Parts: sequence; structure tokens; C-alpha cells
Amino acid sequence: MELKVHIPMEELLKRTNSMYKLVILASKRALELNEGSPKLVETNAKKVTTVALEEIRRGKISMKHKKKEK
Repeated sequence: MELKVHIPMEELLKRTNSMYKLVILASKRALELNEGSPKLVETNAKKVTTVALEEIRRGKISMKHKKKEK
């Protein structure tokens, strides 16, 4: 049985400034973890989505901003 890991939404939103960006970033990272990428944080979480959110909360991953082309 996995223990629930509580990750405060406020901390996550400080990292992304947008719920939309948070969902995109977490889902892309969860896919990477599911495909075998190593975890960037030590955690007891088993679910890749929880690991991805913990990595975002700790600032281990972030979104790259593309420059707009004219």
C-alpha cells in the first residue's frame, strides 16, 4: 500500500505561474518517467505523476520558453 504524498498546489503554481503549464509539464515528465527516465528526487512515491509533481515542487524541472519568431 502506498502512502499518500501531499504536495501543496500553491507551491506548484509558484513554479509554473499557470495551472495549464503545470498540467502540461507534469504530464510530459510523467511520460518520461514511465519510459524509464531516472527520478531527480528521492521520494517514496510509486506513481510517476506524483514523482513528476514532486520534481516540479523542488525545482528540478521547469518549462523552457520558446522565443516568438517574427
